[in-house]
Amino acid sequence: MRNKLTEVVAAKGIKDSKVLAAIKKIPRHLFMDSSFEDHAYQDKAFPIAADQTISQPYTVAFQTELLDVSPGDKILEIGTGSGYQTAVLLEMGAAVYSIERQKELFKKTNIFLPKLGYRPKRLIFGDGYKGLPNEAPFDGIIVTAGAPFVPKPLLAQLKVGGKLVIPVGQNEQVMTLFTRTSEKEFEKKELGQFRFVPLLGDKN
Repeated sequence: MRNKLTEVVAAKGIKDSKVLAAIKKIPRHLFMDSSFEDHAYQDKAFPIAADQTISQPYTVAFQTELLDVSPGDKILEIGTGSGYQTAVLLEMGAAVYSIERQKELFKKTNIFLPKLGYRPKRLIFGDGYKGLPNEAPFDGIIVTAGAPFVPKPLLAQLKVGGKLVIPVGQNEQVMTLFTRTSEKEFEKKELGQFRFVPLLGDKN
C-alpha cells in the first residue's frame, strides 16, 4: 500500500527521490486514529485529535519538495500535528525542531515519535508565529497550517539561502515559497491553492 501511495504521489508531479523514499518507508497508518487506518494509504487528509488533520500525502510531499532538504539541514516545523511530516523530514536526514500549539497533540507526539525511532532535536509546546529564535538561523522552515499572514519572525529566522514554505490565506491558502537571498531580501513564489486548518498562536 505504501508503494502504491508513493506511485500516486509521483504521478501527481513529485520528483524528489528522497521525498518519495520517505513516503514509501513511513507507516502512515500508525499516525492515524484506528477508525481511519483502512484509509491511511489513500491520498487524502483525515481528522486527528484536537480538531486537526493529518495532511494529504501529496501536500506533505509538495511542501517537503519545495524545502529542498539535504541531510543535516536544520529545519523548523510549525505545527507538529500527528508527527507524520516530522517523520518525513527525519527520514531525509534533517535536524528537526518542531512547535505544536495543541497540548494534546504535543503530549502525544512527544511519546509516539521516539517509539517509532524518530527523534527530533526538539519538540516544543508553543506559539508557532514566534518561531524559535534561540535556535535560529534555519536552513528551512515549514508551516503545516494555514497562516492568515506571513509571520515576520519566521522570515527573520532563515539563514541566507534558506527557504520558508507557508500556506497563506484565511479560508483557502496559497502555497508560498520564500527564499532568503540576502540579509534584507527575499524571493517570493506562489504555487497554487491548498486548504489547511488554521495556524494557531497565542492570539487564537
